[in-house]
Amino acid sequence: MSRPRIVIVGAGFAGYRTARTLARAARGRAEITLLNPTDYFLYLPLLPQVAVGILEPRRVTVSLAGTLPDVRLVLGEAGRIDLDGRTVHYTGPEGEPGSLDYDRLVLAAGSVNKLLPVPGVAEHAHGFRGLPEALYLRDHVTRQVELAASDGEDPLCSARCTFVVVGAGYTGTEVAAQGQLFTDALVRAHPLRKGMRPRWLLLDVAERVLPELDERLSGTADRVLRERGVDVRMKTSVKEATPDGVLLTDGEFVGTRTLVWCVGVRPDPLAESLGLPMERGRLLVEPTLRVPGRPEVFACGDVAAVPDLEKPGAYTPMTAQHAWRQGKVAGHNIAASLTGRELRPYRHKDMGFVVDLGGVKAAANPLGIPLSGLPADAVTRGYHLAAMPGNRVRVAADWLLDAVLPRQAVQLGLVRSWSVPLDTASPELARVPDGRERTREPDTASGGAGAPSTGGQKAVGGGGGDDTSRTITSPTPEPVKSEPAKKNRPGAGPADHRPGAEPTRNQPGPEPARNQPGPEPARNQPWSQPAPTRSAPQEGDR
Repeated sequence: MSRPRIVIVGAGFAGYRTARTLARAARGRAEITLLNPTDYFLYLPLLPQVAVGILEPRRVTVSLAGTLPDVRLVLGEAGRIDLDGRTVHYTGPEGEPGSLDYDRLVLAAGSVNKLLPVPGVAEHAHGFRGLPEALYLRDHVTRQVELAASDGEDPLCSARCTFVVVGAGYTGTEVAAQGQLFTDALVRAHPLRKGMRPRWLLLDVAERVLPELDERLSGTADRVLRERGVDVRMKTSVKEATPDGVLLTDGEFVGTRTLVWCVGVRPDPLAESLGLPMERGRLLVEPTLRVPGRPEVFACGDVAAVPDLEKPGAYTPMTAQHAWRQGKVAGHNIAASLTGRELRPYRHKDMGFVVDLGGVKAAANPLGIPLSGLPADAVTRGYHLAAMPGNRVRVAADWLLDAVLPRQAVQLGLVRSWSVPLDTASPELARVPDGRERTREPDTASGGAGAPSTGGQKAVGGGGGDDTSRTITSPTPEPVKSEPAKKNRPGAGPADHRPGAEPTRNQPGPEPARNQPGPEPARNQPWSQPAPTRSAPQEGDR
């Protein structure tokens, strides 16, 4: 009797959790395959700390092979999916085609940078969705400060020391807050001319910083940013980007060599290629995460429009915390669908939010209790350690070292501006040295993998859609031994604008982590051939 074949597309928060849950439940009685462009899971909420040198890149990655020993890892990007033939066609890392047959399919491809039709942004800005972009941002910012210090009288000095972040959601706020501290530290080692200081601008069309949070948390973040010297401008964004700077919607031109795009995310274009019912680019699914009319297909994470049972008529937001919990429910329901048991609906209540503002500053409201300063910082760091599926000791050690030792202000130059374009369907992959970008097969998603959105105003803001939000969930972390990470697609860093830069080879990637535990194994599941399923939701998600 053949084992049921389960294919999971994407190893972000949703895909990774689904694979781990299924592996524990199946115990070898199902063939589980995980298709992902990289061999690691990325813990996106700590990516800003990688960009400013607090954490080393390997600290925020989790080896898929090392932590999912019962799951077959296939490196590649999903292209055409034949729903009728139950086959996923993909392209490997060296351009070789391949295909995977399935009895159950989990779509957890995640999200990519959100683009709006603002002139020059695609050419001169970088996102913040993955390790290549974070590494590029760290090198780029370091280089700009060093060049400004060495050419103190150069008219470009002011532009080199001006850094513009668009989007005051979780990611943009943390990048600006951490970035100001980072550049101030760089200036202590590389003094600028008298009277000059690095300048960070945070822009958003919203009325306040972190508009999706309680006003008290938003006010705390705004106060910390302004006290630190960040130029916070609400109801303002970028009208046009040029190689020399950005034209703002209020008419001011700001000279800069750095434009960081954190306006949010959009679902991976793979979802649009399936011809299934959509909700603003996301696949419509039942509360059980099953795709209507396709009982063998499940979707979770950023590509799925999951009904919010706590808010009838609404869908769960595209956050890492929802993706993580949906992955667990998806794993449970796939196992149930193979054994004829009832599927349970996804239900979740937020228990609070955390925002890391660098140093000992943070904003948090665990269980609805608003905190700021050192108590909030302790809660924030404790939450991240509990939420990470590994590398806890290494992360804590890096935090300790950062508190007592100065950061290493060096640029490695291994990731260039051209290798991390904003307009890409694969922000987790840097472009290869010969100029080719690893993309899906030509016959994939309608509209193209990286096609910018055609609707919306030209002014850009950061409102919703920030999938790296820090929502506190149930404080019951599963036993772990070593590391975390996110989805099928990450982010970018600011533009270099230095013509003639020779492409570098051998771009780095994080080292796989090992010994990663997962959820408690399901018991007494008779893993046989796929059986008819019942989709009657139950109350609760446990």
